[in-house]
Amino acid sequence: MKKISTLLLFLTIQSLFAQVETEVAPSFNIKTITFIQNNQNTVPIFQLGTGFQLQFDDLYGNEADYYYEIIHCDYNWKPSEIPKNDYLQGFDNQRIQEYTNSLNTLQLYSHYKLSIPNQFTQQLRISGNYMLKILNENKEVVFSRKFILYEESASVPMQVKRARTVNNLEYKHNIEFSITSSTINFQNPIKNIKIALFQNDKINEAIKNIVPQYTIGNDLIYKYDAETQFWAGNEFLYFENKEIKVPANFISKVDASSAVYGAYLYTHNARRNFPYTNTQDINGRFLVNNINATASEIEADYAWVYFSLSAPTFRLEKDIYINGMFNNYILSPEYKMDYDPKKGIYEKALLIKQGFTNYQYVIADAKGKIDNENAIDGNFYQTENNYTILVYYKANTDRYDKVIGKGTTSSTNIIN
Repeated sequence: MKKISTLLLFLTIQSLFAQVETEVAPSFNIKTITFIQNNQNTVPIFQLGTGFQLQFDDLYGNEADYYYEIIHCDYNWKPSEIPKNDYLQGFDNQRIQEYTNSLNTLQLYSHYKLSIPNQFTQQLRISGNYMLKILNENKEVVFSRKFILYEESASVPMQVKRARTVNNLEYKHNIEFSITSSTINFQNPIKNIKIALFQNDKINEAIKNIVPQYTIGNDLIYKYDAETQFWAGNEFLYFENKEIKVPANFISKVDASSAVYGAYLYTHNARRNFPYTNTQDINGRFLVNNINATASEIEADYAWVYFSLSAPTFRLEKDIYINGMFNNYILSPEYKMDYDPKKGIYEKALLIKQGFTNYQYVIADAKGKIDNENAIDGNFYQTENNYTILVYYKANTDRYDKVIGKGTTSSTNIIN
């Protein structure tokens, strides 16, 4: 009994001090990290039992050995207190077997594919949060990415409305939703049900820890005024260079004199003080595409893309970053813009794989806190955004947080 008590105490202390799993940003040579399902890059939220791939490029092009590790996490992204064989059938910590060098490109790279499931990892058994780590031959983490597996045990009807606070009526979206299940009788939903609500697939910027406002039988109702509001933002900007030698959409000129092509975008004027204009975007995503290739994943080239922004009223005590799904919305020095006082504009050159790329300019302070209220391109309730809710459930006797349902909607269906 003494040994059992000591073990339980050790496990309790270990859980209290368990480190939250955070995504590790890649080094400069690792580019175009993306999750693929049904031959399309997508936000990494997959139904339990379906397959997917992680793909990425190594610009060194030396066919380096990379390995992978999969960790199941709780709602707060701490490693779950369950054995690995409870959530993984087979093995991880295996070398990625599938890789190919680029073909007919100025920028050499090795392209890697990790399929889940595969011959080593036959199945992920349970739903929930997962961290996928890519390791080098010394078993050091090269980068890591979150992904989430969900079940269809609950339905989540959603509505997007304009803000219910008068001051933000023109600038915010409010999300109302409910959770119901015909197969689960929710136990103590205030404690056992948790949600993650996010805009345009930005998993790391989720609204969390919102409890049901009230219940009707087994239906949980969420109709808050402020707690589930998002700044609406503006439509994403984009450029297209699927024909890398030709200045296409929003590219002013192409420079072919350097080692790789250079694509100079037109100087963008901050849209905050201009009326809203509807433009077709893909809500932050990107598409790798070489119009002259049969296999764009290895035949698409890289180009230096030169961004320039005119924002004369911007406050200099904060920084401006370029982000989108193409760089996982990270705020790192590589994506921070530089101010040129002679030109009076912000500039940055980024190496990006050719195709169709959505991006945005964001303001952040030294701690990485994004200032959405004072967004460079403003906030307009007319903006078309995607919204996603994930429902987490841990019954009184469960050992881990399940994801029992997923809901999605768009502000094109705004109802007031």
